[in-house]
Amino acid sequence: MEDDYLARIGKLIRDARQHRGWTQSQLADALATSQSAVNRIERGNQNISLEMIARIGEALDSEIVSLGYAGPMHLRVVGGRRLSGSIDVKTSKNACVALLCGSLLNKGRTVLRRVARIEEVFRLLEVLGSIGVRTRWINDGVDLEIVPPAELDMASIDAEAARRTRSIIMFLGPLLHRMDSFRLPYAGGCDLGTRTIEPHMIALRRFGLDIAATEGLYHAQVDRSVAPDRPIVLTERGDTVTENALLAAARHDGTTVIRNASSNYMVQDLCFFLEALGVRVDGIGTTTLTVHGVPSIDVDVDYSPSEDPVEAMSLIAAAVVTESQLTIRRVPIEFLEIELAVLEEMGLDHDRTTEYAADNGRTRLVDLTVRPSKLEAPIDKIHPMPFPGLNIDNVPFFAAIAAVAQGQTLIHDWVYDNRAIYLTDLNRLGGRLQLLDPHRVLVEGPTRWRAAEMMCPPALRPAVVVLLAMMAAEGTSVLRNVYVINRGYEDLAERLNSVGAQIEIFRDI
Repeated sequence: MEDDYLARIGKLIRDARQHRGWTQSQLADALATSQSAVNRIERGNQNISLEMIARIGEALDSEIVSLGYAGPMHLRVVGGRRLSGSIDVKTSKNACVALLCGSLLNKGRTVLRRVARIEEVFRLLEVLGSIGVRTRWINDGVDLEIVPPAELDMASIDAEAARRTRSIIMFLGPLLHRMDSFRLPYAGGCDLGTRTIEPHMIALRRFGLDIAATEGLYHAQVDRSVAPDRPIVLTERGDTVTENALLAAARHDGTTVIRNASSNYMVQDLCFFLEALGVRVDGIGTTTLTVHGVPSIDVDVDYSPSEDPVEAMSLIAAAVVTESQLTIRRVPIEFLEIELAVLEEMGLDHDRTTEYAADNGRTRLVDLTVRPSKLEAPIDKIHPMPFPGLNIDNVPFFAAIAAVAQGQTLIHDWVYDNRAIYLTDLNRLGGRLQLLDPHRVLVEGPTRWRAAEMMCPPALRPAVVVLLAMMAAEGTSVLRNVYVINRGYEDLAERLNSVGAQIEIFRDI
């Protein structure tokens, strides 16, 4: 009985290690043990203590091998420390999830370079694996290989994983070309209020897709006789809406014009990827996209998604709120120009290198050095606009930045119903934020931050804003249940520690 128990534990550990893309040697290094010891554990040939199980779970960031019902991950932050040195921006979370959905268009092998190793990606990989798509981390876990089956097994879809990501909605565009009927679980993700999928349906109905929503599922039927006969006008210039329309148009045998399209960074990356698949897209970077679709795609493709401007903005904010000099490398400058213009008016001291190309050959990057600055509140309110305006996902970082500036800043987050409310969590850390209504918050600065223990907000960007404020607060803070941060950031605590932060990851055991 004991041998069977050890074998089952060993298999769980092996599966978790392979999912993370590690070799036995890499796990051994993380545990300060030998590769042969890891091999014996995975074969069930070595007794293993509860402490070792907990250590393995921590090293692999895997709830599978945690003891009993695994507790959530927490962060203990020793604040008041200055950051220094340089840090690279990772690849775009939103581009990577769009490309994973886009890989369903291709019958051939897709390789995505330097994919963000985040919970949102892991959930999509679980969904893809459950329907028969073979995915594996290659090149020491840096890159991702995706090989689809001849037929997708939608009946076996991992509903739990699907419901933990809103990105599952982007399966609709590719799947309508692969089957006449299918079911998808309701999309989940951040708690940002009611978010209707009607704009998606308005676009996809033009390709014959009809959706009935019942009992937690989208029931999809495709009428092959229906095809776009005039330009598709999106009722919302949303990123995922545009991506879904692009994915549907890519394998429509004809030309599709999409108007009021988002021209944001993840949309551009998806367009570049479609071009690598052999689909011509005119108007990239504008609000009118013309897609010259092809009925079948069967190519081996190798693509490098560009860097994440929202992560870059969060690193800029980290330097500002901790009054640090920090160099942020590989910043996709064309998607941060408005944000930096606003910060310059507030008094930010910074400089940037000459531009160079990202690995996709298209996106423009710079290295940006931020220095301690005396900031003044902006005259105008901070509010998002579709690209090339201030990015909606960057608005929360201005709450932390405004909190260290002299004067009052009005932040108007008109897109989401709940997110402005979550920004008032900064008051627990000494902030002076007044909620005017569910979309507007008034920030008074400068702030004398103080340490606190609190639960993580259920929305990604406000959660990171709270973490940044904790890094600025003298003393020790605790941020509990940070799964939502792991949805969008890869090893954020460790990377911030590499430039001078002091953040400890721990779990309740």
